[in-house]
Amino acid sequence: MIKCKKIITFIKELYKKDVVGLHEPVFVGHEKKYVLDTIESTFVSSVGEYVNEFERKIAEYTGAKYAIATVNGISALHIALLLSGVGENSEVITQPITFVATCNAIRYCGAEPVFVDVDLDTLGMSSESLEYFLKKFVEFDKNGNPINKETKRKITACVPMHTFGHPVKIDQIVELCKKYNIPVVEDAAESLGSFYKSKHTGTFGKLGILSFNGNKIITTGGGGMILTNDEDLAKSAKHLTTTAKVPHPYEYFHDEVGYNYRMPNLNAALGLAQMEKLEMFINIKRKIAHEYKNFFENLGIQSFTEPEYSRSNYWLNAIFLKSKTERDKFLEITNKNKVQTRPVWTLMYKLPMYENCFKIDTTNAEYIEERVVNIPSGVNV
Repeated sequence: MIKCKKIITFIKELYKKDVVGLHEPVFVGHEKKYVLDTIESTFVSSVGEYVNEFERKIAEYTGAKYAIATVNGISALHIALLLSGVGENSEVITQPITFVATCNAIRYCGAEPVFVDVDLDTLGMSSESLEYFLKKFVEFDKNGNPINKETKRKITACVPMHTFGHPVKIDQIVELCKKYNIPVVEDAAESLGSFYKSKHTGTFGKLGILSFNGNKIITTGGGGMILTNDEDLAKSAKHLTTTAKVPHPYEYFHDEVGYNYRMPNLNAALGLAQMEKLEMFINIKRKIAHEYKNFFENLGIQSFTEPEYSRSNYWLNAIFLKSKTERDKFLEITNKNKVQTRPVWTLMYKLPMYENCFKIDTTNAEYIEERVVNIPSGVNV
């Protein structure tokens, strides 16, 4: 049986706390100063210089030409999917191991998710599984649109997710989708600071998104970001996220159905201060991951390490246990002893609203769901 007592003691000593959360925000920079500045300026809503500066900093860091700030990650993904042409009665290829927001954003567009398997060495979308699906189930209509032969629906996007901050083999996925005229929208909600072959996650596809929820590597309280290198898409994203209002000094005219998704200045101020500490946070998290690797190796337990060709932000550290029974016991004992751990998300096709969606073999996803556990990964050591 897994040595829970030894693990609990190690984690509490690592964090020098008797109660250890999974991933708590840390504010050690100019957060109070910048937030107070927005309050004193009265520009606390979606108009303000902190929003513009936060977007500039994210674009500069990720290498994206354009970054558009939103109220949360799911709103960013919703808009990115709409701009990619996702609509009613279409399909979007994604992975079963993800947070529910990925599939919910697809459904917001009136589309259906299609599930392919994940890789054991990335925990994200498998290019081999994707290739199998494309070759076996996809044909082109007379207009060159990719169609699922089984469902007769048009496939309008592919959404790989960089699980726990670890990059998928995104170059292979993009290349496959290019052959089938399928836009790639990267769900990089968890992977700010993660690079694949020296290029930042979220910048390989047509569009990508980030999240700044309270549990992410940096936080704005709640927030998201759309990344793109396409100027027209960037303009459309900003237009749609600001209720599709046509710019004018005083008149209110909206030229299409838009969304109130623009990030408030107050949140952006917090994010800008956090962004100034991002590399420090990543260095700490990578040291924690190294400590975990050495510790768990001595116990004969596999900890998840960054995939080949990647620099991971190690948002959430993960370990592989031997069985679902061992996993459940570990979760029960650690949480009872005030060390917060959690399983991976329930596989998306096991949720009632997605149980009838098209899927192919997902042996790896099933294996991961039964064995992988997240352990405390915050930078507050």
